[in-house]
Amino acid sequence: MGATAQAFPERKPRALRILVVDDSRDAVLSAMMLLEDEGHEVRALYSGRDVIKVVQEFNPDAVLLDIALPGVSGWEVARELREKLGRRHLLVGISGEYKHSVDRILSEAIGFDHYLVKPYDPNELLALLAPLSFK
Repeated sequence: MGATAQAFPERKPRALRILVVDDSRDAVLSAMMLLEDEGHEVRALYSGRDVIKVVQEFNPDAVLLDIALPGVSGWEVARELREKLGRRHLLVGISGEYKHSVDRILSEAIGFDHYLVKPYDPNELLALLAPLSFK
């Protein structure tokens, strides 16, 4: 092994803590399998009611949040997260219903960092999360 390899060891990505919030159990299961296969620790919620509490307890690096949650919408949850906790967590909005550019603009204004439309490319999600693994 040369001096350069010893001086600059390869950095390995760290596992992330990710909260997945979606009322579709299939969507949650798919996201969890993908993320756990990548070595991340994942928790799931199926409604927006307890997101703030779970975020405070679990302290995720990222929150994947369905926009069209019943009861409390993902937009309402995102606004509350940003008001109470600031920008500590990467917030990714995901929707199968709100697919227009105005929905993306609204999501950005509310505080989402990224916005994906279902069905999203798993590689696109992983690419959004990758920079967090090296912080």
